[in-house]
Amino acid sequence: MTPTEPIRETTAVVVVTYNRAALLAPMLEGLAALDPAPELVVVVDNASTDHTPDVLAACTLPGLQVVRTQENLGGAGGFHLGTRTAYDAGVDRIWLMDDDVLPAPDCLGVMLAADEDCLMAVREDSHGRLCEKAATRFDLRNPLAIKPKTAMVETDWVTRSAMPERVELENVAFEGFMVRRRVLERVGLPDPSYFIFYDDVDFAVRARRAGFRIWALRDAVLVRQLDFDQQHDLAGWKGFYMYRNLFTVHLRYGENALVRLKPWLIVLAVVLLSPLRGGRAEAVNVIRAIGAARAMRPLPASSVD
Repeated sequence: MTPTEPIRETTAVVVVTYNRAALLAPMLEGLAALDPAPELVVVVDNASTDHTPDVLAACTLPGLQVVRTQENLGGAGGFHLGTRTAYDAGVDRIWLMDDDVLPAPDCLGVMLAADEDCLMAVREDSHGRLCEKAATRFDLRNPLAIKPKTAMVETDWVTRSAMPERVELENVAFEGFMVRRRVLERVGLPDPSYFIFYDDVDFAVRARRAGFRIWALRDAVLVRQLDFDQQHDLAGWKGFYMYRNLFTVHLRYGENALVRLKPWLIVLAVVLLSPLRGGRAEAVNVIRAIGAARAMRPLPASSVD
């Protein structure tokens, strides 16, 4: 009598894209090269106005399902919709990624071999340098930590070869993050109200508070097609979302009153310093952001039903 082989868990890849057809095409080729292959690939086209629909129409990737929205839902709305679509399809694991990464051919196999509920592939740039910014420490306890991400993979280890095989994380990016469906059953779907920024952080906090541990896998390689550009204009529309969503995370999950007070102190500092930096536009942004964050303070529904 021969021992039975374990049944391989089924996987859906969820990709959110908006007006980046030139990046999406090679990314889909990377998914086609995966061995093993995912059973389902859900691409949420956030109402792109470039030739993204043509790229998707020409794609022959097995298991491809395109969901085109009528308006741009942002990355958060796209991941909410794509995750819901994959969950409803009944797969065991859901792997979230942007349209600007290329997985190594064995990346999915490495992740499926890890018997964990929450996993993160580890990103490098096009030159092979480690650029994984997922946090190994995300501090919502210390009110003096202006930025809650106080340590991350790339600063802790510098190179992939220096990393242990597994590194525990306290937050993630929806750029190589994989969850089992039981996680969604416990904590719910990604929150679409973030629009962009911090929806992935919010989900990671909820997952960890529900008792799930998150592991980055050194040998699960994702390559970014673009360099990181975190220097957003805080006086522009992205700056509003960065402030609002940072404040929301603190108001929702701050572990003490002083941490929950921190957004108000940031607002005060930005307004007082606005004549020297940022100007009126950033001051208006941060005032609008704190009001909007207060409205978002209630936690999202924790059900996928």
